[in-house]
Formats: sequence, structure tokens, C-alpha cells
Amino acid sequence: MPDSQHILVGAGLDGQPIGQAMRLANRHGLVAGATGTGKTVTLQRLAEVFSDAGVAVFAADIKGDLCGLGAAGNPQGKVAERIAGMPWLNHTPQAYPVTLWDVQGQSGHPLRTTLSEMGPLLLGSLLELTDSQQSALYAAFKVADREGLLLLDIKDLKALLNYLRDNPQVLGEDSALMTTGSSQALLRRLAVLEQQGAEALFGEPALQLEDILQPASDGRGRIHLLDASRLVHEAPKVYATFLLWLLAELFEQLPERGDADKPLLALFFDEAHLLFADTPKALQDRLEQVVRLIRSKGVGVFFVTQSPSDLPDTILAQLGLRIQHGLRAFTSKEQKSLRAVAEGFRPNPEFDALTVLTELGIGEALVGTLQEKGTPEMVKRVLVAPPQSRIGPLSDAERAALIAQSPLSGRYDKPVDRESAYEMLLARKGATSESGQAPVADEKAEGGFADMAGGFLGGLAGQAVKSAMRQAANQIGRELVRGLMGSLLGGSKKRR
Repeated sequence: MPDSQHILVGAGLDGQPIGQAMRLANRHGLVAGATGTGKTVTLQRLAEVFSDAGVAVFAADIKGDLCGLGAAGNPQGKVAERIAGMPWLNHTPQAYPVTLWDVQGQSGHPLRTTLSEMGPLLLGSLLELTDSQQSALYAAFKVADREGLLLLDIKDLKALLNYLRDNPQVLGEDSALMTTGSSQALLRRLAVLEQQGAEALFGEPALQLEDILQPASDGRGRIHLLDASRLVHEAPKVYATFLLWLLAELFEQLPERGDADKPLLALFFDEAHLLFADTPKALQDRLEQVVRLIRSKGVGVFFVTQSPSDLPDTILAQLGLRIQHGLRAFTSKEQKSLRAVAEGFRPNPEFDALTVLTELGIGEALVGTLQEKGTPEMVKRVLVAPPQSRIGPLSDAERAALIAQSPLSGRYDKPVDRESAYEMLLARKGATSESGQAPVADEKAEGGFADMAGGFLGGLAGQAVKSAMRQAANQIGRELVRGLMGSLLGGSKKRR
């Protein structure tokens, strides 16, 4: 069983390996447990297993120690003892091919997307807009489409909102949606976003999915780590929204794969409860739908959180591999949650899952796997196998060396500010001042939404394809809604 065709989690009490077929990884999974019970090390172990199988990994490094994947381990003490007790493990200390990312560009490559790619629904959730403010945002994006105004960064959207305030006639039939109050509210929300440091998330060069899926030179899957140690505390909504955008882009751009021997990508959502906290129902419904459908695209989604109760039941019902570390129950509410967790496993007559949940030590877990036919296996008590990489963070010098040696070094590091809505509207303002007339909307303006659709349709092909697709995109642009979360709302045509 210990080979790249299986996801080996660890050993049962009888010393035998416990895991499930790699081909079932697209049935998603869960890693849960109280703080200090070993979730991060388990996540590290899973990332290694996927990498060894040639599967790309994207995960958030919440505490800053998951980056130890980039250095070889040095097992000692209890870790060495556990390895010795698993002779089938073939444990070889080694570093893994890791790419580091950071929204601020300080501890990794800068991570960016554009407002056009994110779309109004996800952006509205990020800004925590009311229904009327959300309608105004949709009206602004609609004008951007019609006027050929490319929205790349926050200054583009601010320029557009100010333009619409001064030229309300451009809104046409949507003028009632963009009141002075809603316009000012949007500008205030954008200002708050900038104060949180989220301005760095929007711009170019934007993240290309092909760079995440590209394997390492030795054939192993590259492990991409987002340094979220500050982001998740200072701007948790930004963190959650980016992960939702990434999930949306993967679904929208990847082709159907059907049943395959292994997934293309394993996506780990740490602090998963943030994805559902204060999320509008429409967006949560779409998220649940995407999680269900994305398995056919070869993406396995793994939620990492303290308790399964942090996730909606509709999401939990879709998770195949379940790794539950120890939980504590001091209140009646916690005890009720504990019972629900125990009942979520297929019972094993050899032990009581409810009792064992509070007895699990560090690095131990109750594990529910899927059988070959995809049906749940009986829950097992498992000692999680130690990772082959370092348990603990990289030093600043090691992190800097990893960034310098990255195959993506220099590709994302320097921001690009090409002509977009801000520059175009500034030019229009100058032209208006000279002529004394307001600009007239051009229904056939080229270069604006075409660029957006080019980025939307050709994300995997790069900047050159975006330009080549510009003219064709103009014809179909108005039928598309940027971002998967928007396209699933209905009333738009899904991109083929």
C-alpha cells in the first residue's frame, strides 16, 4: 500500500498502514482538531504525499511553520520512535519543492489578481456591501463593460465611481442604482480595504494558474504556500475572498477530467470557518455548488479547522477523507458538537469514537477513509506518520534563499501598471475640460472589456493570448459575467 497510488495517513493500532486510494482524493477531505493536537503536521504530511505523487498543492501557512516543507527533516526523540514503529514508511528526510507567496510581497512572491477577474459578487462580499450598494457595484461594472474600461486595481474602481458621480447620464437605465449615498459608501469601503493592506492584492501581473500546476523538475508536484500569518489576523475577509476566487478560477478554467488516477491539485483551506463567516447566502450556495462540481475538474479540496461544526452540513456531506484530531468538551454545547463529530464516522465495534475523541494524544487521530468503491470505511484510531521535511519554520535566510531560487523569481516581483480605467478616465477628463462636453458612451469601445474577457478566458495562456483575443472578446464580452461565482447566479452564459 505505501506507494504514490495511495494517500497514506499513518498506522493503525496494529501497525498496519491506513489510507485511501489517491484516485479518490477529488472526493475532498477534512483535517480537524483542537489547537495543539497536530493538525499542521498532518497537513504537512498530506502535502508531501501529494507532491510525491506528482500532484500540485496550494495551502495557506497560517502559523508560519508549514514552510518547513522546504527543508529536510531531522527526526529525533518521539518523532524518530514513531518512524521506527512504521517499517513500511520508507522515511527519507528531504526538502520538497516549495514556492512561497505573500500578498504584501515581503516573505514570498507577490500574489495578485485583478478586480475584473474577481468580479462584482466576490468583491461585494469582500467589501461587505448592503443589497443597494451591491446593486450599485454591479451597475459600475456594467458601465465598465460598455465603456471599455479595464478594472485592474483599486484606483481604477475609485476613478470609475467618481466618473459616474460626475457623469450620471452614462449609467442610462441604471442611474437609479448609483445614488450619491451608494457611491460614497463604496468609496469609503474601498478606503477601508486599502487601510487593511488589501490594495496589494489587486493589480498585475496577476497569478496564472499554469504556474501553480507546473510540476517541479524532478516530477514532484510543487507545493505553493501563501504566508497568511499576518493576513488571517489583520484582514481575514481578504484571506477568505482570495481563496474563494482561486477556487472559482480553477473551476472556470480547468477542463473536465472525469475519473483519473490522481488529481491535478490539492487545495487546503486552513481556518476554513472564515470562508463561511458572514458570507451572503447567495455566495455560500454557490460555494457549496462549486465544491460539489469541482471534483470533476481534478481538484481535491481539504478544509482545515478546529471542529467540523465550523462548516455547513452541506459541505461536510461532500467530504471523503476525514482526519479528526483530539477535541475538548467542557460545555454542553461542546459536548453536543463532540457527539455529532463521533456520529459522523462509520462506527467501529472495537472502540467508542465519542470516548476516544477526548483521549487522543498529539499526532493521533480518528481517521475515516473511503473504500475502493467510494463508500466510507470504518473509523480507525491512527498514529499520523511524521513528515520527511522539517517540523518547524524556515529561518529568514532560508526563506530568502528559497525565494531567490524559485523558478518564478522575477516573474511576479515587479508590478505592472498598464493603461486601464484610471488612465483612460483621466484622459477623458482632460478632453472634457478642453471641449466643455461630457464624453458619450461608446457601445463598441475596444480594449476595455475585451482585455477583461481576455484575462478571464485566457488566464492559462498568458498576456500574449489576452491581446490576441481582444477583438473576438468584444463580441461576446457582454454575455459573460466575470468570475465563477457570478456566472453561476444565472442569467449569463457559462464560458466554454
